[in-house]
Amino acid sequence: MEEVPHGCPGADSAQAGRGASCQGCPNQRLCASGAGAAPDPGEEGAEMGGLPRSSESGLCLQCSGSWSPHSQVALLDIDICGPSIPKIMGLEGEQVHQSGSGWSPVYVEDNLGVMSVGFLLGSPDDAVIWRGPKKNGMIKQFLRDVDWGDVDYLIVDTPPGTSDEHLSVVQYLAAAHIDGAVIITTPQEVSLQDVRKEISFCHKVKLPIIGVVENMSTFVCPKCKVRESQIFPPTTGGAEAMCQDLNVPLLGKVPLDPHIGKSCDKGQSFFVEAPDSPATKAYKSIIQRIQGFCGSHQSNNKNHVNS
Repeated sequence: MEEVPHGCPGADSAQAGRGASCQGCPNQRLCASGAGAAPDPGEEGAEMGGLPRSSESGLCLQCSGSWSPHSQVALLDIDICGPSIPKIMGLEGEQVHQSGSGWSPVYVEDNLGVMSVGFLLGSPDDAVIWRGPKKNGMIKQFLRDVDWGDVDYLIVDTPPGTSDEHLSVVQYLAAAHIDGAVIITTPQEVSLQDVRKEISFCHKVKLPIIGVVENMSTFVCPKCKVRESQIFPPTTGGAEAMCQDLNVPLLGKVPLDPHIGKSCDKGQSFFVEAPDSPATKAYKSIIQRIQGFCGSHQSNNKNHVNS
């Protein structure tokens, strides 16, 4: 981890990124960007005036995938300290541009816009050393100052756990009628322990849970595409048993496929690179279930608002 320069004024200071000690710091441009410390989400002045403009926009936390070519999709990466979305989407080295209506997202396709703190770093290896208030400020700026346009889906990719990022985005978007969270796990108990905490977090903040996806569920033989092996044995029953115990939907199980990691490293679409993979079929089935949930939830919201 990069060391904080001696005499650093602090990320929340008015001199952040502008002091003499800031020269040469890898985070100088970020600190000087004006994100600053955000007010507490419950305070006055925390309204998100620049939210994506759509009467039926949906939000799915911790999910990504292939949506209808007719859908307008915004992908927001709020993993502030480990932004991986630019690399996964093949956008490394891209820059965020300022327009008269705010920051412009970086577009993968005409209907898929992306925003990440990774676009603001001088190098992919630069460390972001921020405390909670600075992270909150960056998330607020992404939601308020990015010109997302009219979108059908806002997908927010979050870091693992239940930290500042999760609480901030849920509270900032409380008035936007969040569709829910998609929670990712792997079969082994050490992962399920963390996921149970995330499910508890969702219940406490009244965030609907769309469902759970078990990643790296099994390894399917690449030749016969039938024989399966358990790389991570589900010693306590895996995601399926956990979902039954906690009364949470299991959206599906994604088998382990080395092509997924290769596609992410190259910034290529796994669906294009391995269209016949069992993992591709699993992803598409999961995405259909998520879309079905979001469509139903949006209809209920509209009925509630109009009643």
